[in-house]
Amino acid sequence: MARSGLATRLYRGEAGLDVVGRRKLWFGIAGVLVLLAVLSFLVSGFKLGIEFSGGNSYQVPASVGTLERTEIVTEEALASAGGGAELVTAQKVGGPSGDFYEMRTSELDAEEAEAVKVALAEEFGLNADQISANRVSSAWGGQVTSRAVLGLVIFVALVTVYLILRFEWRMAAAAVGSLFLNLVLTSGIYSAIGFEVTPSTVIGFLTILGFALYDVVVVFDKVQENVRGITANNNQTYGEAANLAVNQSLMRSLNTSVVALLPVGGLLFIGAGLLGAGTLKDLGLVLFVGMAVAFLTSILVATPLLVVLKNQEPRIQAHNKRILARRGAIARGEITPKGTPRSAEDGEEPIDADAAALAGSAPKVGARPAGKRPTGARGGRPAGGGGNRPGGKRR
Repeated sequence: MARSGLATRLYRGEAGLDVVGRRKLWFGIAGVLVLLAVLSFLVSGFKLGIEFSGGNSYQVPASVGTLERTEIVTEEALASAGGGAELVTAQKVGGPSGDFYEMRTSELDAEEAEAVKVALAEEFGLNADQISANRVSSAWGGQVTSRAVLGLVIFVALVTVYLILRFEWRMAAAAVGSLFLNLVLTSGIYSAIGFEVTPSTVIGFLTILGFALYDVVVVFDKVQENVRGITANNNQTYGEAANLAVNQSLMRSLNTSVVALLPVGGLLFIGAGLLGAGTLKDLGLVLFVGMAVAFLTSILVATPLLVVLKNQEPRIQAHNKRILARRGAIARGEITPKGTPRSAEDGEEPIDADAAALAGSAPKVGARPAGKRPTGARGGRPAGGGGNRPGGKRR
């Protein structure tokens, strides 16, 4: 017989992936990663864009030369303007009128901003109107932050209500815990790498929450199917049924994540890396990291956390104890599982199925042979009941 594929063996629970049974390992790894993320928050912090911290931006035509030279000229112009302003980021951006370099600096007052613009125009031999200058107030960034937090709160509240109505409150708690873990880990990676936090980053964070919720709902839907009426089952504990659901939905979650990560990877590595589209890297990184972490947390954290919560329920506790006690009795030989054939060790001869079938069809000892009696005869005597006397009327 041909060997079954990995997807088939996962669905049947034959692949041997004990995800739920190793939940302490996954929780320990998640705890270490959360600790590293918090340390990154405290040590490195976040590199806020000028939309959040306030600042100025200058757009210089790309025809003036390389990005490196434009950075050097901008830093010299900032130094000559005074005020202690610094160059925050420099990137190449494409626009309808052609490519240009966007130089973002810390906040300048009106006189310093004009002095930097004039210095750039003189250094590159351009007219002052060929350089676009913009100023962003930190108050606008504060509004974006408050609205993002409000959107996060509303999203989590709606998700919690939906999960409670669709499943139960324990599944809702496990799913929301997985979502927050996803946010913390993604934020930690973003902080450690040092990418600039922009409004695109905020949009990306809200997007990965939806993707992470989809992954969790797919797994929990299979868990709910497997554990339906489980207390009437004498073969599986709640954790084993949930682990089977993880195995059965693993390939589906993996395929969904790979299909989603391919275009996002192209956006990040090709668009931002090779083509130099700097505006794409903020959104691309948070989507790529968030989707990858969402797949891992939905498999390794959400379902094991659900099992921990369900095992606190008295009904599930009693069921699990009954299953484990029955298995212990079977191991000690005190009881025999249903469907187990009797053997010679039990003091009886082994049962042969063919012999049993033949025995069932053979007649019992002392029974009359099956078949029809001869017509017109009674007890093997001729009809008429006259014995050996010749037939005829008695006078």
